[in-house]
Amino acid sequence: MPIIVRAHELALHSKRGPVYGPVSFLADSGLTVLTGPAGSGRTSLLLTLAGRMKPSGGHLETLGYELPRRARPVQVATAIAGFQGIDTLEESVTVGAAIRERAAWLSPWWAFVRRTDEAELRRVLAPVFGEVALPGVDTLIWDLDEVQAVLLRIALAMMSEPDVLFFDQIEQLQAPEARLVLWHRLDAISRAGTAVVASAAAPELELWAELGLTPHVVDLAAPQGEASAAPRDDASDLTDLILEHA
Repeated sequence: MPIIVRAHELALHSKRGPVYGPVSFLADSGLTVLTGPAGSGRTSLLLTLAGRMKPSGGHLETLGYELPRRARPVQVATAIAGFQGIDTLEESVTVGAAIRERAAWLSPWWAFVRRTDEAELRRVLAPVFGEVALPGVDTLIWDLDEVQAVLLRIALAMMSEPDVLFFDQIEQLQAPEARLVLWHRLDAISRAGTAVVASAAAPELELWAELGLTPHVVDLAAPQGEASAAPRDDASDLTDLILEHA
């Protein structure tokens, strides 16, 4: 399968110490999982691969574009979901309003974006939700269960029709049954033609076996033991590394 990420000796350091790396790996157009415990730099690495954060060293290409020099085309061709504080949804708004707001963001400034109806909701959500029950247009985000809430964030990200979806922290869904559904849906997205790079605290071999999944796994913990004592993914410390148009 085509290679979508090439990373060689990729590393990020902040004022407080190492964040991740150096790490080298390839990711193809299927499902890739970056694994590592809290503090292993998974979130920052995903943002770097997606052209949203600037690395300190090493070589990186995503979709054939050298990063961070060609960050803008990577940002356009990729989408991110599951990132705390980045794509978190306001719980007091409705599902329909969230879809309309995302559509307005993606449309030209002069375009009129209609109120979301049931047909538009199905068009946006059904490919991501699969067998999971679709919420109604007027359902508040607050009233969604945890699987629906995460799948909605993914569906909103997929509205830009990206070539690659980056999803952070599978373990934000605490129940194994919920994670089973999420893995299934991420695999379905990758099989439909959008490469998926996700992060997880550890490989979930039993869940993958139940679903018949064989994702490509990149273990961030093994080569980085010497750096594990430093605090990682501290948003206040890494703000100056976030790239424009993130």
